[in-house]
Amino acid sequence: MQRDSYQGSTSLSDRPERTCPVCGSGPEHARAFLEERIDASRLNQFSFASRKEPEFFNYRMIQCTTCDLVYVDRPPSQQALAHAYHVADYDSSEEANDAADAYMRELRPVLARLNRDSALEIGTGTGVLLDGLAAAGFRRLVGIEPSSAAFAAAPPHRRPWIREGIFREEDFEPESFDLVCCFMTLEHVRDPMEIARSVSRLLRPGGAFVTVTHNYRSAINRVLGRRSPIIDVEHMQLFSNMSIGELLTRAGYDEVQSRPLVNRYALAYWTRLLPFPSTIKRQLISFENAMGLGQRKLSFNVGNTIASGFRPADAGA
Repeated sequence: MQRDSYQGSTSLSDRPERTCPVCGSGPEHARAFLEERIDASRLNQFSFASRKEPEFFNYRMIQCTTCDLVYVDRPPSQQALAHAYHVADYDSSEEANDAADAYMRELRPVLARLNRDSALEIGTGTGVLLDGLAAAGFRRLVGIEPSSAAFAAAPPHRRPWIREGIFREEDFEPESFDLVCCFMTLEHVRDPMEIARSVSRLLRPGGAFVTVTHNYRSAINRVLGRRSPIIDVEHMQLFSNMSIGELLTRAGYDEVQSRPLVNRYALAYWTRLLPFPSTIKRQLISFENAMGLGQRKLSFNVGNTIASGFRPADAGA
């Protein structure tokens, strides 16, 4: 991707102000969180890719004092974001496999309550989670993925499940899914409430919406501050336990719950996320690989939250 693809997204004239995308509160109910820091000349084909090495760039973010959401008050247009993700590169298949294993483990209590006819994943990447859902008994599987590179990296047996593009409610029949997953994606969209409400209409009564998001209030993210990997030009908002709960509750879900998520990745990947200069990280990874430790899997709670809610059983009545 050409670097000048991103130049327009940094212009304030192309970024009208918005209210809080969860509760609708205006800027008078917000306080400064992070000032803008973007070097457009350093944005590249991985800047909007998943599980990249952190750049620690961000648009200006403010904190809603009503629902506790942190959000970009002047985000790029939907068209600019869709283009950025469409042309983003992809090189995280191993980490995607590890993430899917963690998600399937955490999904077990929800799956135990559901009919297993159909499932949708928004932001499916190469569709690795869909393999897990197929093994869990779901018969109809659909994944939405905006990145052409991620779609191209999907193995042939998954491609019939994946639709390349952005999520649009009108592409599906109402009440046609038992489960919708949206993992590490809600931070990236302009209107998470629109997504949550659209998903509710696509769920059958009693169906579940499950998300994984970063928690900016977690201990590790508070300690790291601006050097946390969640500080990212991709993120249009950052959730806390309160704000993700507010999103699902205001969107009409029942039995809303959230809890910490433990991730399990190779040591070399954890090293890539450290707030150190790239040269030092490369040296550390080389040392880890030389010692046979780079691919050793380690589990950590790094400040992520899994949240779920159910469409009311009488919603279709």
